[in-house]
This record gives sequence, C-alpha cells and structure tokens, in this order.
Amino acid sequence: MSELRRVRGFVGRLLVFSVASIALAADTLPRPDTAFKGKIDRDRNNSAPYWPQRAGVIKGAPNIVLILLDDVGFGAASTYGGPVATPGLDRLAASGLRYNRFHVNSLCSPTRAALLSGRNDHEIGFGTVVDGASGFPGYNSVWPKSAVSVAEVLRQNGYSTAAFGKWHNTPVWETSPAGPFDHWPTSLGFEYYYGFMGGDDSQWYPRLYRNTQAVEPPTAPAAGYHLTTDLVNDAIHWVRQHDAVAPQKPFFLYFATGATHEPHHVPKVWIEKYKGKFDQGWDKLREETFARQKEKGVIPATAELTRRPKELPAWDSLNADQKQLLARQMEVYAGFLEQTDFEVGRLLQTIKVEGHNEDTLVFYIVGDNGASGEGGLEGHDELNYGKPPGVAERLKHIDDLGGELFFNHYAAAWAWAMNTPFQWTKQVASHLGGTRDPLIVSWPGHIKDAGSLRTQFHHVTDIAPTIYELAGVPFPEVVNGVKQLPLEGASLAYTFDHPDEPSHHKFQYFEMLGNRGIYKDGWWAGSRHLLPWEIDFEKWEKRDPALNPWELYNLTEDYSQAHDLAAQNPEKLTELVQLFDSEAQRNNVYPLVPHFSMPPTPSAGTKTFTYRSGVERIPAAAAPSFGGRAHRITAELEVPADGAEGAILALGGRYGGFSLYVKDGRAVYEVNITGDRAGKVVSAARLPAGKVTIAVDFTPAPHEGPELPAFPGLSLGPGMARLSIDGGPAGETQVGGAPGFNQYDETLDIGCDLGTSVSPDYTTPFRFTGKIEKVTVEFR
Repeated sequence: MSELRRVRGFVGRLLVFSVASIALAADTLPRPDTAFKGKIDRDRNNSAPYWPQRAGVIKGAPNIVLILLDDVGFGAASTYGGPVATPGLDRLAASGLRYNRFHVNSLCSPTRAALLSGRNDHEIGFGTVVDGASGFPGYNSVWPKSAVSVAEVLRQNGYSTAAFGKWHNTPVWETSPAGPFDHWPTSLGFEYYYGFMGGDDSQWYPRLYRNTQAVEPPTAPAAGYHLTTDLVNDAIHWVRQHDAVAPQKPFFLYFATGATHEPHHVPKVWIEKYKGKFDQGWDKLREETFARQKEKGVIPATAELTRRPKELPAWDSLNADQKQLLARQMEVYAGFLEQTDFEVGRLLQTIKVEGHNEDTLVFYIVGDNGASGEGGLEGHDELNYGKPPGVAERLKHIDDLGGELFFNHYAAAWAWAMNTPFQWTKQVASHLGGTRDPLIVSWPGHIKDAGSLRTQFHHVTDIAPTIYELAGVPFPEVVNGVKQLPLEGASLAYTFDHPDEPSHHKFQYFEMLGNRGIYKDGWWAGSRHLLPWEIDFEKWEKRDPALNPWELYNLTEDYSQAHDLAAQNPEKLTELVQLFDSEAQRNNVYPLVPHFSMPPTPSAGTKTFTYRSGVERIPAAAAPSFGGRAHRITAELEVPADGAEGAILALGGRYGGFSLYVKDGRAVYEVNITGDRAGKVVSAARLPAGKVTIAVDFTPAPHEGPELPAFPGLSLGPGMARLSIDGGPAGETQVGGAPGFNQYDETLDIGCDLGTSVSPDYTTPFRFTGKIEKVTVEFR
C-alpha cells in the first residue's frame, strides 16, 4: 500500500482515466534549484535573462478542499438518515459519492494526524490526544520528520495551502509564544493558518491564532460573533485573496471545525428549530433513524439495529425532570450541527461562485470519531469534574444551554443514538460506533455516478494517497534529507468508476485508550476496555486491557456488528487477534494505555517566574503548575491618583482558575474550581495612589496520600490564601474543594483576563488601568 496505484493524466480540466495502473516515480523534496538557462556575456546586449523556476503542477490539477467535522456520529446528519437537517451536505452528496464503510480513529488528534499524513496514528506518535501524551514512541505527540504531511508535499508541488479551525496536533508544551514552532500548521505545510490549537474551545470566546500569533476574535458575542462563522469568513477571505492574485494556481484548503465538539454553543435561533423534536427519547430516536437509513439506502436492507447496552439507561426509566433537561440537550446539539452544516455549505457555495466547480475536488468527513459519550449519563452544563448540581437546579438554567454561561454537553445515550445503527461511541475503538463516519467525495464533471453510494472498506489514511493520485503529485521518498515512512493507506480513486470493485484497503488495526479493534477482509474483532463516561481514574490506572474478552463480527453479512461470533468461530478470532498483535508491534501501539508521564514543559524545574505588563495568552501547559504547591504572587503596581481597576493576573476562566484583580478601588483575590467559587478575599481598604505592592500567599492544606503531580494546568486545591498590601495584612480566605484543572482553552494573562472571566464580578478583557511594573510568582 506504500505506492500509489495509478496515474491519471489531465487534459485541460478534463480527467482522462488511464487503463493501466502505473506506479508514480519516487521523488525527493525539495527539488534542486534550477540551473541558469540564460546567457551571460560581458556585453549586456549579448546577455539573456532566465528566472529560477518554482515547482509547477500538472495542468488541470484540481483544487482540493478537505473538510472535517468534530464528534459527529454516523447517524446524526439527515444525509445519512439522522434527525438533524443537513441540506448543505445533501447538496454535496447529490454532486458526488456517499461512502458507508469509511473509518476514522476513535479520537480527534489520532484521526487528524492519520488524515494529513497517510500513516497510522500510533506509527507517528498520535496514539491518543496530545493532552494525554506519554513518553513512548506511539504516544508522544511529536510529529516526526519522516511523516511529511500532504500539505507540505502539495506546497512543494506548486499548490497554495491553508488550514482553518481546530488543529490539536502540536505538543501541548510547544503551544506557547516561545514555540518551538516546527510542529505548528505553518511548519507542516500550511502557508496560512487561522484557528485554535487545543482539543476544544468556546464558540463564543475562542483562543485564536493567526499563523503562530495569538489574536483575539474580531467581535464579541453580543455583536453576533460565533467561531464557526468566523472561520468560514476567514476561509472565504483567503480564497478570494488567492484568486485575486493567482487564479490559475490550485489550492489545498483544510477546514476543520470545532463543531460539534463540546461545548455545544450555538445561537438560540438554531436551537428553537428543534424544540420538542426529541421528547420521544433516544430509544425511539434510534428506531426512527434506522428506518430512515434503510429508506435512503445508506445501510444495507439486511442491517440490524444493535441493542441498547445495559450501561445506558432506557429513556422510559427517566423521571419527568430528567427527560425535560436531557431532551433540551439534544435540541441544542441538533441546532449546533445544523448551523455547522449551513456555515460549511456557505463556504462551499462561495468557492463554487468564485468559479471553482469542476476544478475542485471536495472530501467531506462528517466526524473525526463517533459521537461523544463524554458528557456522562446526564450530560453536563459546565466543566463539572467535581460533583455536578442536581437536575432540579440545572433546570433553572435550561434556556441558557448553548449560550455563553455553560460549557455544555449532551448525555451519553444521545451520542449512542447519533451513532445509529452501531454500538458504543467516541473513544471505543473496538466497535463501529467509535470508528465509522460518513464520507462524501464530490468532483463535478469527473464523478459520473453522482449521488450514488460506495460500500468499500476505507480508512482515514486513504485520503492522502487519493489526493496524491488525483493531483498527479508523486509521493516523495525523501523530504529535507529524511527518508519517509511509506504510506499506509490505499487510494480510493478506483471507487469513482468501479463501484463494485473489492476494497483495496485489506486490513486495519484500531486502538484507543485500551479499546482494540482489527479488520481484515470483511471480518472484525474487537476488545472493549473502558467507556468514555467512566471517569474513574483509579479504575483506568489499575484495569489491565489485556484481560478484556474479544468479540468477533462478520461485517460482510452483519453490517452493524449485531452478532458476536467469537464462540462459533474461535479460529478466525485467533487469527485476527494475532494480526492485531503484529500490527500493534509494527505501529508502536504498545504499551496499551501507558501510565501518564510528565511531558517536558517549558517551566519544568523553575521556582521563580517574573512577568511584565503585556504578557498575555500563556497556555496552561506553559504556565506555572500551581496545584497543591505553596507559593507567593507579588504584584508591583503604580496606581493613578484617581484610582485603578482591572485584572493583574488571571489564570483560567469561567470553569476553573484564579484571578488577582482590583475592583472598586480594592484588591481582590478569587478562586473558582470547575465553575464554583471556591474562595474570595477583598481588601477592606482601597488601594492608595502611587507605588503599591500586592501579595498573595497560598498555603495548601495537608495532603494525605501520594504527592500531587506538577501537572500543567492543575489549579489550586484546598488551602489558605492570605492577601497583603505593602506588607500589611489585607484579608484571607479558605480555598475549598479538591485540586481541579484550569480550563484548558484559557490562558495566563498579565494586566487583563482574556477569554472568559475567572470571576462573574467583571467582564473580559478587564484591562488594568494602572501600571504594572512586574508580577512575580515564587514557589516554596
């Protein structure tokens, strides 16, 4: 599978399919500088100029648009029989092909790495999300130079390249103003990038980057801001700028939304379209979706609807309050997905209006994994890693779901319903609910069987080889002096004109967080470890995935994995388990669920940090680790004669963090843990004018058990915080609760509080109106 299978020649904009399958020649990038072909003479009149030539593209090579949604299951979009209206996706499907056996990895960073490289996720260090990296080759999140991205290959072959939206493939300790930047999008082949670097972000107050520079959203939510709309606007602007200068130059546009990952943030007008549409509950919804899937022909007539697992409650077992709250969660999600479809459709329509139709190849992957069950059995309204409020209390704010106040997520059983007809959800790589998502490929004028279905088994690693083949770009054997790992995927271009040809992708392993799967020639074996809503870290740490039983399915006859054949066919099961072990060894999958090991953070070993005014947007992974550690924060200020107010130091946001600020002339120190106010002290006296020193001394409460790890983003735990002004005591507060995590998509800011505010008593950015000489953090 390491060689591209056939070459297609281009005549103008008409693709002529070759009869023979010709392997593309090996190539080396970058190519040598071109030799001077002019003439040099002492007499300038006898001299002829010649300009160095840049790499060109094959005439007629298409623009390529690669779209990836987040946390959308196979059975969510109406295009595949789901309950959420997706007219934009419908239009694209009518102009192209729908695939119903396309597979992703069951978590976001792994899918993205495989998509953009054409290699397996563990093979290149992305066996889990970058936030959970471990010091093993399969899990270190360090994109190797031996796995060149498709963007870099296209760029060096004459394409313009740009990426928009969620990235989540840079080591967390490198996403700081100090870099290094060699694992950022702009060093991995994208000439332009606009989006966010983490796994999730607020749709209302995102932490954005343009190339490698932190930037703030152009407007506020009150003025109509929403992240998906902003990303589409920027992508449209980039296309128009590109075409204004080089309309004949092909482009590669990678558009990866933060939608529909939590938080489910969407304007209320979209939510209200679904009011009352989910009162029947998830059990009935799955039956309705399953019937529509058969009606549309997106699943075989012989497919069976898999049963609800015992780990998820029946809808009818819920009380009236639970049903009211959880039905609203699904209304919010549905509005979020439909809005996403509208915005992505707006991007595609604009590209078409710009004159790009038959010259533009679109790959639209509707989910980087299955729908997410990470919301738990009752969903959540905020980052409640601690004990969430009861349903009755949550109902008081039911109309605020989707808005700025909450970091909301639906209940896990809704995710199960969004993965109809399959078992389980995101993270569960052992079953299709975590790994099978819709793919639509559109290329007007070149795909003659538009609107039809393709049923071959394919995987996210197949997209890169397909792009190389259809762009006529050879896959390089050496890039920047580094020999390249071979491609793992198989081009799916043969499916365009050979709908009944057997799949070229013969086998594929899957693994995530101990959940294992292996496919070969129509058979699938899977071993489930733990579920996304089992938030029991002790269980995760102690349970051995190797002890979990394996299941066996014949996917040729059993499309949805409804019948476990392990007992009836032990020989086939043994064969597949042995293949998994072989592939696991070859691709750096072992050790399964490695113990967490501290990544190399920039601040490791440092006990004193000094910050000056204007230092902003320091990610939690690059900030000091405060959790359970005694420390002093000292702020040296100059207060104007008429007073000052604003944030002096803020780390985190609405759902976890702490802030030292001035309000109404008084110094305030406030802590919140997972959204709950855990401690606050306000100085009795107003700050005097002139030079002032404010200090906060934090003494943690005695801790029983093992020492807390110095984990990036770990916030304050229980202890005592004492505030002083110019050396005199100004108050103290008991900080309650257990150590929690600062909101990952928030940052450390000096002289302001960007993103969402740590305290509800002020609004962002709450810039300090006095002068900050310096802020010092000292650990004892």
